[in-house]
Amino acid sequence: MNKITNMFFTHCIMIFLAACGSNEEPGTDNNQQVGEIDVSVVAAKFYNADHVKVTVGETTITITSTNQPDHKSMYYPTSHALYEDYQDTSNPDFRKNPNNIVAQNLVFKIPRYPAEASNKTSTSLGPMGVSINSVVLYNQNAGPGDDIFNELNTFDQYTGHPQQQGQYHYHTKPTWLTELKGSDAFLGFLLDGFPVYGPDEDGKTLTNNDLDAYHGHYAATADFPDGIYHYHVTDDYPWINGGQYFGTTGTFTN
Repeated sequence: MNKITNMFFTHCIMIFLAACGSNEEPGTDNNQQVGEIDVSVVAAKFYNADHVKVTVGETTITITSTNQPDHKSMYYPTSHALYEDYQDTSNPDFRKNPNNIVAQNLVFKIPRYPAEASNKTSTSLGPMGVSINSVVLYNQNAGPGDDIFNELNTFDQYTGHPQQQGQYHYHTKPTWLTELKGSDAFLGFLLDGFPVYGPDEDGKTLTNNDLDAYHGHYAATADFPDGIYHYHVTDDYPWINGGQYFGTTGTFTN
């Protein structure tokens, strides 16, 4: 065997071994198949039917929401059936912000077959996703001039609050949903179509160290036993998302 033939043979062996040794991590060739997974299988898990509707299309899922939680809140008008006063006596800095919950008209169009984006986009202020009870999910940032850690002091008994236009939202773990549905349950979608789950998985409470830069990972879930990329809420900042979407985003209008 001459030198050129030997080099060619060695090169082929290296390619073969590299292909056999690839890992199933987000962003690798293996996970490009993620775009073949139909996330509409969890559409029926949206509830609070008077306030959220899910329509499954050929390539998109449309979620319309009035963004009104099904749990009690001090931010409902006092005449509302779900109004409940609240005082966090364990927090001396607790206070109610001046806004009330106002019905919205929000429309999310997300990919039915979400796929990793080649160029990641940042989440912006305002809704970055929607939860199964109609309430929108916000990122880890406060509005201009505000501090998110100061805003934590204005959260109601279920860790939400409304902004100036009355748009109620969760920045952090939605405790109403994790208590109602379970800490490992499907909680909603981000705008890229990838699902959001509670903090528990396989009997373990996840921390930020268990997740990637986008606050998610590729693993099996009860709804997707063959595996899917998904986000997890955690108890620590940034709570729901790391600041960028893993996948190619759909659209949001209000």
